[in-house]
Amino acid sequence: MYLCTFIWLITANQTISMTVHNEKINDRLLKLVGKEADRLGLECYVIGGWVRDLFLHRDSKDIDIVAVRPASDRNDGEVEENNGSPKEVSIGIMLAKAVADALGKGTHLNVFKTYGTAQVKKQDIELEFVGARKESYRHDSRNPIVEDGTLEEDQNRRDFTINALAICLNSNRYGELLDPFGGMEDMEQCIIRTPLDPDITFSDDPLRMMRAVRFASQLGFYLDRPTFDAIERNRERISIITKERIVDELNKMMLSRRPSVGWKLLDSTGLLPLIFPELAALKGIEAKEGRGHKDVFYHTLQVVDNVSMKSDNLWLRWAALLHDIGKPKSKAWDPVAGWTFYNHNYIGARMIPRIFKTMKMPQNEKMDYIVKLVELHMRPINLIEDTVTDSAVRRLLFEAGDDIDDLMLLCDADITSKNEDKVRRYHDNYQLVRKKMVEIEEKDRVRNFQPPVKGDEIMQIFSLEPCNLVGELKSKIKDAILDGVIPNEREAALQYLYQAAKEKGLTVPEK
Repeated sequence: MYLCTFIWLITANQTISMTVHNEKINDRLLKLVGKEADRLGLECYVIGGWVRDLFLHRDSKDIDIVAVRPASDRNDGEVEENNGSPKEVSIGIMLAKAVADALGKGTHLNVFKTYGTAQVKKQDIELEFVGARKESYRHDSRNPIVEDGTLEEDQNRRDFTINALAICLNSNRYGELLDPFGGMEDMEQCIIRTPLDPDITFSDDPLRMMRAVRFASQLGFYLDRPTFDAIERNRERISIITKERIVDELNKMMLSRRPSVGWKLLDSTGLLPLIFPELAALKGIEAKEGRGHKDVFYHTLQVVDNVSMKSDNLWLRWAALLHDIGKPKSKAWDPVAGWTFYNHNYIGARMIPRIFKTMKMPQNEKMDYIVKLVELHMRPINLIEDTVTDSAVRRLLFEAGDDIDDLMLLCDADITSKNEDKVRRYHDNYQLVRKKMVEIEEKDRVRNFQPPVKGDEIMQIFSLEPCNLVGELKSKIKDAILDGVIPNEREAALQYLYQAAKEKGLTVPEK
């Protein structure tokens, strides 16, 4: 945690400012940036998330630097959409080049002329440079029309007050913080609020609605009432945002300490059914003959939070979010059993590829991992409710493979009953299953095992062409090992193969 002291000042335009004394702001790299800005005759500020995180005592390696052209040199002419600066050389790029030259060996400079920005990398630190700008929007696009601007205009375009803080790096004002919208007070009160009219802010760039929810989840902050209401009014505008950008915000939200905060906000603002209708469909309780079921939506969020307390694995958290996604389609009423959700794990697993495709999420091994966990998440529960047989444990180890530990973590997290005795009993039974898994794995080595006799060897032994019979014989060996009929050893597998082949009418070669 960093110690900060403040000297408060009020400028002529009533922007609150103060001088910050902090070991991070006294960093040699930032002082070098200020020195180069002085040499070029530019005003220079570190702005946005790094400044916010400085006061929230959060680590941040991405540093945004904004350079301001002297008023006498400023070009206020309009430029093309998406262009980051007027057509002359961006002062952000100019300053970035100067800083990269001054840093010397081991420094990487990337210039993005189209946007008038540049990036300087030194070891694990990234500096993003841009010239101060003001923006205007068309209704059908979140891509702004950009003009050269003042620092005040640059702060006006920021999404939230806590992201509009700027600290001067010029030597004559080094460490002076400018807070035009009360961002410091909002941080003290844990509030997410837009600098300007929230309806305009969210209508101009609807992605900011997702960012508001994400910051609330990440920081443990609240949306102030006008901001919340504006998201609710403008929620339909989210349709112009690409799925990739939405998922990027969702992933950041999912990595927060309590992802449920964000998902509940998405629901209460009305964004959830627009961006993730399958999850919204989990909401609600239906009662019949005086019997209801639990609200699957809130149960799911509790499972996600439970997993998040134990693991930072993003895709395991997504598996927790999706583990009951098949319940709405499988829900049925049984006069004896009440509400049932038979095979919801298999139905949910089949839904995931379509969900990933629609949301433009990765359709690769990450998706396969989630499909596997969703499909298998009922298996350990069934094990603890029945007699734990070696055969059942072997099959679970084989099918889960190296993901068995994640599966068991998910299943533990899935116990959300308010009945403390039931929760304790389930957790104790899971420990028995885990113990059994360790014993069987040490003895039989079945996790990710490959049958000791492969398909091509079966074809060679019995002079077979590729056919169903080869796969059938191979499966018989696998099943025999998993069921404990034979040990996981080559000689035992061969003898079992010969016996199975005889039953199929094949000629067994002489030894």
